[in-house]
Amino acid sequence: MVDLTPLLAFRWSPRAFDPAAELTGEEASSLLEAARWAPSTGNAQPWRFALGHRDDETWKRTLVSLPEPDQRWARHAAALVVGAHAGTDPERAAYDLGQAMAHLTVQATALGLYVHQLTRFDRAALCADLDLAPPVRPLVVVAVGRLGDPLDLPEELRRRETALRRRHPLHALLLR
Repeated sequence: MVDLTPLLAFRWSPRAFDPAAELTGEEASSLLEAARWAPSTGNAQPWRFALGHRDDETWKRTLVSLPEPDQRWARHAAALVVGAHAGTDPERAAYDLGQAMAHLTVQATALGLYVHQLTRFDRAALCADLDLAPPVRPLVVVAVGRLGDPLDLPEELRRRETALRRRHPLHALLLR
């Protein structure tokens, strides 16, 4: 494999989170600062975040917007972060939000935390529950926490959790 920084090479998206681990205020600030410093087209910084710590109202309202199969494991995350954008150009704003979430993910890895990004959730319900008015559009929910025991997962998730990580080979990703 090409020499990658360990922050990228060892990053992965678990479903097994430690249900007793907490996200400290300093860790949460560090994650959001990393996202804040992401590149942004024209320095627009269209990203917006809602941070919910386990069992607070934001966390609960975010959790119930997820499909039930994802709630089974996401409920153990120390925090749930809603990533939204408020740009006038939705494609560009979504791209910039993606940059911010990538920075948050790398910072989490540097802190010994894990994230799992989810794009399947009830956007309309989440907007209503968190009082998000247009032009704010939630695009992703990120579960954040410390690694838990995969043996605590239901069987079908345990198999996925313990399987080898696979990525498409680089040549398959090149257009030309």
